[in-house]
Amino acid sequence: MQVSTNNYYEECGREGQIRCIFLSEFHATAGCKISCQVPADYVSKEVFDAINVYIIPKPHLQRCILTVNAMDIKIVGYPVGIENQQKYARNAFLFNLCFVCDSWARSVQYEPVVKKLSEYLIMMEEESCFLSKEGDHKLKLQKIFETVIKDLNEKKVTTIVEGDTTIYLKIVIHKPDPPVVKDHMVPLLLKDFKNTPLDKWDLTTQQILPYINGINHIARISAEADVETNLVKSCVQNLAYYGVVHLLPILKYSNVYMCTQHLKSLIKIPSLSHACRKYVALNPDKTLPSIQKVFQFYASMTHGVTLRAICQRLCPQNYNIDERKLVIFGLQHKFIRCIHKYPVFTGSVPSGRQKMYTGLSSFDEICCKTGLSPSDIEKDIDKDTNVTVIWK
Repeated sequence: MQVSTNNYYEECGREGQIRCIFLSEFHATAGCKISCQVPADYVSKEVFDAINVYIIPKPHLQRCILTVNAMDIKIVGYPVGIENQQKYARNAFLFNLCFVCDSWARSVQYEPVVKKLSEYLIMMEEESCFLSKEGDHKLKLQKIFETVIKDLNEKKVTTIVEGDTTIYLKIVIHKPDPPVVKDHMVPLLLKDFKNTPLDKWDLTTQQILPYINGINHIARISAEADVETNLVKSCVQNLAYYGVVHLLPILKYSNVYMCTQHLKSLIKIPSLSHACRKYVALNPDKTLPSIQKVFQFYASMTHGVTLRAICQRLCPQNYNIDERKLVIFGLQHKFIRCIHKYPVFTGSVPSGRQKMYTGLSSFDEICCKTGLSPSDIEKDIDKDTNVTVIWK
C-alpha cells in the first residue's frame, strides 16, 4: 500500500485523487475479503483485516455511506445486503464498493458517485448474479474499476457500458454558501487570477478590481470606484464564492493577532516557505528574508500585543520584511488570526452610539458605519463606565 507523503492534514479542505477502488464481499466460508481491487494490493491484507468490521458492518448500517479514516487511508463505502434464500448460501449476499483516498483528502464529493455505482452493481447482481457468480465477471469488474478511477481522476466524469446497460458518473463539487460580505471586510485577489485580462471580467468587477489590493475595505472600494456599496458587496460575494478573492479584516497597526496551529506548515512545507519569503519581501531585488525571521514575527503575535508593538521591537524592515504583506499572507494561509474588539453596553437604557455596543459588532464594523476612527471610538468608550470591551 502506498502512503501519502503530502504534509496535509484531515479537514484541511484539499481534494485528493481516488487512489484505489475495491469490492469487498462476505464469503460463505472465507468470511470478509477483497474480491476485486484496482490497483492490486493497494490496500494490503493486514490493513484490510484490521478494519474489515467497518467494511462489512451490521445490517442496520447497510445502504448508508460510511467513511473510515485509519491506517493512513480514507475509505468511502456503501455496504449492501441482498437477501435471497434460494440464491445465496447464507440467505444473503453482502458486499461493499469502496473508494480509497489519502487520509487528509476531502472525500464528500465522492459519496454520490460511490452510491450510484453501488446501486448499478446491485441491479447487475439481481439481474445476472454479476458479482456472486464464478467466472470472468471479476475481470469485467476490474476493467470497469480501471475506467472509473482513470476517468474520474482526469476528467471528473465517466461512462460505463456493460451489455445493454449504460451508467454515467460525475463528480460534482458542492461549494458552501457564499460568505456574508460587510462594509469593513477587505477583499484580496488571489494570485491565480491577478494576470487575468480586465476585459474577461464583468463590468462591475472591471470597475472595482483596481481597488482590490488587500488593504481597502468594501466601503472604501465603493467610494473610490464610485460604485454603490450593495453592488460592491454582491460582486465581492460572488468572487469569494468562486474562490477568486479572500476576505480579510482591516489591517491596522493597533490590531492584535495570534498565531494558530497551522503556523507549523510554514516550516514543514518548503514550497510554502519559499512562497512566503518571496511575498513578504519589502524589496524583491534584495536577498529574501530568512524563514527563521519570518517565523519569529508570526510567533511573536499573541494576545495583548499589537502589531505596532511587534514592529517597534523586531524592526521587520531591517530584515527586508514588509509587515503588511506579512500579515496578509499569514491571514490568507491561516497562520494567524485577528483578535477583534467588541464593545458591550452594560447599563440599563442605551442612547445614541451606545445602541451599537451590543457585543455583536466589532470596532472595525462600528468605524465603517459611523465614519469615526478607532481612536475616536476608544475615547468614547473610555469615558463611558457602562461600556466594556470583549476581545475574541
